[in-house]
Amino acid sequence: MLLYRRNLLLGNRFAQAAISRGFHSTAKRSFTIPFLPILPQKPGGVIGTPNEAYKSPRPNKLEGSFHWWLEKAFAVTSFPLATAALFTTGPLSTTCDSIFCLGLLGYYYMEFHSCITDYISSRVYGKIHNYAMYLLGAGTFVSLFGIYKLESETGGFVGIVKKLWAFPSITSNKMEDEVTVTSES
Repeated sequence: MLLYRRNLLLGNRFAQAAISRGFHSTAKRSFTIPFLPILPQKPGGVIGTPNEAYKSPRPNKLEGSFHWWLEKAFAVTSFPLATAALFTTGPLSTTCDSIFCLGLLGYYYMEFHSCITDYISSRVYGKIHNYAMYLLGAGTFVSLFGIYKLESETGGFVGIVKKLWAFPSITSNKMEDEVTVTSES
């Protein structure tokens, strides 16, 4: 009986394929960006010999404690400015609105910098890491110019958000005006 079951299992090609694929899976399990070229890596990522002592990078306050302090400062300052903008009836002052926009821009810059550092590392992607950092810097500069234009020509960021938020009430007021005009005639 046992021999009969073994022959049934081994005689089925689909079962054999499933068994062999289950034990011989060699799919790449790491995150890669498909359209970016990858530098050739040494096996295991070991540079030199495995017995060499680890050389830690030089301490950099911009990448260490100062970075985390500044990120917390951006996050903490954006919350009161956003809530003040929501609860005031008139537009915020240009200074508060500018500080709010610059705080958000700084926070987003730091977060995108962290994403580039984590996912487009210079060890794996080489010069493409530098190009991504240059592109981030250029985009931040263009955003600074956009914030200047936004603050000088329009009501600022908060003013635009309030106009977008109040758009449905404007249409309802127009409908009420039409109703009153038709009822008066």
